Parts: sequence; structure tokens; C-alpha cells
Amino acid sequence: MTQAPGKLAQAPAVPHVVTELPGPKARAHIEFDHRWTSPSLPRAYPIVPVRGDGCTIEDIDGNLFLDFNAGIAVTSTGHCHPDVVRRIQEQAATLIHYAGCDFYLPLFAETCAELARIAPIKEKCRVFLGNSGTEAVEASIKLARFATKRQYIVAFLGGFHGRSYGSVSLTASKSKYHAGFGPMLPGVYHAPFGHVADLKWFDDVLFDKLVPPNEVAAIVVEPIQGEGGYVVPEDGFLQGLRAICNAHGILLVADEVQCGAGRTGKMWAIQNWDVEPDIVATAKGIASGMPLGAMIARESLMTTWGPGAHGTTYGGNPLACVASLETIKLLEGGLMENATARGDQLLAGLRELQKRFPTVIRDVRGIGLMIGVEFDTHQRAEAVQWASFQRGLLTLGAGHAVVRISPPLVITEAEAAVGLKVFGEAVAEVAAKA
Repeated sequence: MTQAPGKLAQAPAVPHVVTELPGPKARAHIEFDHRWTSPSLPRAYPIVPVRGDGCTIEDIDGNLFLDFNAGIAVTSTGHCHPDVVRRIQEQAATLIHYAGCDFYLPLFAETCAELARIAPIKEKCRVFLGNSGTEAVEASIKLARFATKRQYIVAFLGGFHGRSYGSVSLTASKSKYHAGFGPMLPGVYHAPFGHVADLKWFDDVLFDKLVPPNEVAAIVVEPIQGEGGYVVPEDGFLQGLRAICNAHGILLVADEVQCGAGRTGKMWAIQNWDVEPDIVATAKGIASGMPLGAMIARESLMTTWGPGAHGTTYGGNPLACVASLETIKLLEGGLMENATARGDQLLAGLRELQKRFPTVIRDVRGIGLMIGVEFDTHQRAEAVQWASFQRGLLTLGAGHAVVRISPPLVITEAEAAVGLKVFGEAVAEVAAKA
């Protein structure tokens, strides 16, 4: 089930660039923005979006862009999917807020039940709703320590889990995320990621020289690393983590904030390896752009804590909940299958592009619509991102030298073909200057 064409999709062929980029209105707005917003915001390039429809974004100057980053893998059902918009509008006319933390908001429990239903965990689950991915990870840290009565957490080099204090302590994708904020949350260690041989680190280094395994509460892992470069682990790596956890009573936490919600063609990325976690953190694509994060955990873990142990004022607000319920319907109604088909199309096209430019493109990797194109240098990846933007294609960097391809799951075969053509032109331009 893909998205019915809207007004923007019926406009001139997308991309459709009518001004220099950024255009005059965009430049004026960026100047205004720089006077009032926090300098900490890491803007990728100067686009000023004002309208979205499916895989199309219109900027303030009337330029139409083909969106291959989905607002950092968030708008899973496309921009302003009519079914999601309808549910939000209907709910907004009924009830916008009543804190699900302190009162029995029906939609809060309904959303929890639905997320528990689709969880990649056999045991009955319970759910905590928050507003974002970093909140879901923070909740996972607290529950893991509380339930196990252990203090240490293991994350991975290259991993990204958010920027709030506990989550950024787990994050190890870029040192700048820690710069000036230390010391970080104590009791966090970082393991090498992705290779079966890396698993020896746990016995040879962590358990032998640093901390005993019976004091480790959880291993927190992105089944596919996002911000760290769209890194897909070797087969056997996640299975090996599960075995380590089983052997030592450690909880396995799957951070599915970016790689979940159908993006890999399965509801959860970890399902590509048939591994069952104890806790799942989700956000981004699970509510099609509305602010919703969730921690899903085995009931036997969740029932170890009681009232007041964790809470939220805005988490699970009615608008986000109806958006999530509708999103899950759409994902199960055909969008996951579309992610697989369009992912295969894009991977094939990008690998052909790599054959044309083997000295510039070092790797093409991914599953479904979570694809990373790794270049020979950081500067080359940045140049390709900019050249794509100048042609009306929105991509986004990741890791040291990767451009991520993560369009909305409603992308059509024709849109994927256009995106491949435009991206190929951008790579050819940059390669010619090498």
C-alpha cells in the first residue's frame, strides 16, 4: 500500500528546481533563524521546507525536492499521509492532551497494547511511552539497572543512542557529542561492533580485566548502526550477543529508533537475524513524524518497578498515539513489502553506480530502505550530498564518509529510479573533480 498522489506529487516532475539553492526567501529565513535558534543545531544544508507530500518536499521558494532522507528516517509513511492526517485532525478536535502518566488516557493504553503486539519478543510485553528516541533509551537504561540490580551497561563504538545525558553516554559515533559535557554517566563501556570476531572482546577484555559479567545489567545495540554509518553487522554477531546475555543473565536492549518501524522490510531490524531482545527502544518512524518514543520490555522486567519509578507529562499524547496506530496499520498493510522491493531496486542501482566509480564509492550496504553509500573520503561524501541537494535530491550524511539513503517507505518504483539517476549525476560531478 503506497501513498495516493497528493497535490505536490501531481506538480511538475520532481525534482523541480526553480531558483538557485538556497533561494532568496530561504536565505532570508536562514538569516532570521541564525539570530534566534541554538547554535548547537547541526544543520546539514540550507533547505527551508514548508510543505510535504509523500516523497516530495516543497521549500519556501517553491522548489520541489525528492526526499531520500525522510527527515532522518522519520516520515515512514511519507509526508502528510492522508490516513495519518485524518486521524490526527479527528483527534485534535476531541482531545489534544491529558497526561497518560497520571491518568487513564484510553489511547495511551491502546497504543501500548499495539506496540506490545508487534514486539519481537515472545513473552507478553508492557510499554512505556515517551516523546523521542533518546527518552526511550533513557528509560531502557533505568529499567535495566533497576530490574537486574546491576550497574554496568555496554554499548558499541559507532553507536548512536541520543543526546540526553544517559543516552549520549552510550553514544560513541562522534567524539564531539561528548566534548565539553564530561564526565559521562559512570559504568558505561564500549565494545567493537559488527564482526563475529569482535565478540571475543567480552571475555578477553571486559569480563577478564574490567568488570565481572554478573555486574553487567545490559548490552545496548543498534541492530544496524544509523548515525555511525549505516553499518550492517555480520551474520552471527547479534546471535553471539544473545548467547553472551543468556550465559550471564545480561539484558539485550535493541535500539530500533532508526532501523525499526518497517524500514528494513521487517517491523524490527533485529528480526532479520531471528534474535529476540529483552527490551526494544523505538521512535522516529513509529508515528510518521509525530513525537512518540517507546520502551517495550518483557512483562517480567517491567513489573519489577512501581508507581513513580519513571514517568512523563507529554509522552503518549493523543495526537501521537493515533498517528502511531495508523502508522502500524500502514506498515503492516504493504509498506514493509514496499521497503523490501524498493530497497532491492535502490541497492542494485547503487551497486551499478559503484562499478562505474570504484575509486570514489568504497561500499554500498543496507537492508530494505536503510542504505549507506560509503565514499573514499569525508569531503567526497559531503560534496555528493551537496551536489544532490543542488539537483533537488535530499540525502543525509552518516558516519565518517557515508551518505545514507532512507526515503519514506511509500516511495514508488518511478521515484526510486529518478533518485538513482539524480544521485548518479551528483556522484559523476564529484568524481570528475577528484
